[in-house]
Amino acid sequence: MSQFPLRGLAGLAFIACITTSAFAAPPEYTTITMEIEVAKPASEVWAKVGGYCDISKWLNLDCNITRGDGGIGTVRVLAGGRVSEILVGKTDLSYGYTQPVKEGEFYSLYHGFMEAKPVTKKTSKIVYTLIYDVSDKPDQVTKDADIARRRGLFEAALRKMKQLAEQ
Repeated sequence: MSQFPLRGLAGLAFIACITTSAFAAPPEYTTITMEIEVAKPASEVWAKVGGYCDISKWLNLDCNITRGDGGIGTVRVLAGGRVSEILVGKTDLSYGYTQPVKEGEFYSLYHGFMEAKPVTKKTSKIVYTLIYDVSDKPDQVTKDADIARRRGLFEAALRKMKQLAEQ
């Protein structure tokens, strides 16, 4: 007989935890980097589209700051509360954010990073990068479709940002 027998519900919970962990897919991080050239200096571009809730202008989502003052740690809530994002990095011409864990849902470690990059004194480019885990998708076709959907959404947002910045 074992020195540490597994008994009752505690034993079943332990076995369920071990079994679930054993069959979880390893993380499969994907990175999507998109960019668009803009005929304005980076500082002017950022002034028009780089605010943390400016996403409402170029992605057509409602945005509310629920915590913070615009610095690191600021929380924005999008799409009627369906999405929360926490500001985790910021410079004069960029910011990075993450989406937190939601209880009972797969955690994709979703992060986004947006920056206005100077190219010349009069031109710049906006670079938007996403990174997240696609290991919850059942097959490559589904993973590719998810990546294509996100790329399409954010490339449209980049075109809108360019339009706003060049006005």
